[in-house]
Amino acid sequence: MSDAANFSFGGLLHAGSGGTLMRLPYIEANTKALEEHGISAAFLGFPWDSMCISRTGTNYGPRAIREAGDQFSFYNANLDVDLRDHFTFADCGDVQVIPGSPVRTMDRAEQMLTEIINAGAMPITIGGDHSITIACVRAFRKRYDNPGLILVDSHFDTAIDVGGEVFNHACPIARAVEAGFDPRKIVIIGTNGWLNPKVESDYARQKGITVMPLETVIEKGPIAVGKEARSIAGSGTDSVYLTFDIDAIDGAFAPGTGVPAPGGLTSREALALVSEIGKGGLGGMDLVEVAPAYDHDGITSRLAVKLILEALAATTR
Repeated sequence: MSDAANFSFGGLLHAGSGGTLMRLPYIEANTKALEEHGISAAFLGFPWDSMCISRTGTNYGPRAIREAGDQFSFYNANLDVDLRDHFTFADCGDVQVIPGSPVRTMDRAEQMLTEIINAGAMPITIGGDHSITIACVRAFRKRYDNPGLILVDSHFDTAIDVGGEVFNHACPIARAVEAGFDPRKIVIIGTNGWLNPKVESDYARQKGITVMPLETVIEKGPIAVGKEARSIAGSGTDSVYLTFDIDAIDGAFAPGTGVPAPGGLTSREALALVSEIGKGGLGGMDLVEVAPAYDHDGITSRLAVKLILEALAATTR
């Protein structure tokens, strides 16, 4: 049976959704189609959690985030900003994942993201475990010769491999470096000291990656940290990619994830942080690790939507 015939089994039946974020028009991840509609920002769901070593269920993140999006508007009354005045949006649906095959799934996702980027649209990917970022940064690096990268996370995510598996969700930063991201233009924000192995901290230090742990955010404040991060990632680079792991936020505010972070960022700190990071402009972003089965009343999914909207609004200022 062909891949096309298996799509419904490999993707939507697995964890995807037939709906779109905030009732956006669906346009397939095809460069020509996106160009014809003048799309400048495209959402892509990546319902994948096969690389997770903690609690599973993030494959249902895209579905939950799209459902939570129904409660939001593209207009922010406090800022008097309508994102539709700055972006022409589309939802490209979900990556048709292949259960049990990370290599083929990542290749498929990378192809879809490349189609979006080649159309001149900003890719906004919603996961899924953090391994999805591997496909995102590979596609991003093909478009930009000298990209910067900002990670907001309780974890370093710099593992070379986990048990020999290089697509593990603890590995996206190491894979980004291998794809050609300059480590000196990579910033990691929000690491929780008790949740990380020494080997990953050593990797960051040896490669020259800038790390701003929770203590730095507490001491300097999220706006100062965000400003410093974008100055590093954006210095001399031709675009910046943001990857945001919802587990960077304290479990009191974001319980719906694989590793709820005790003492992590508050939701207000996280919102202020992305609002400052986005001011430097973003070429792409993803938000990962929402696991709705562990959520309470959808608060994590709704926070995920707001984080995305705040980051996009910041790029317009």
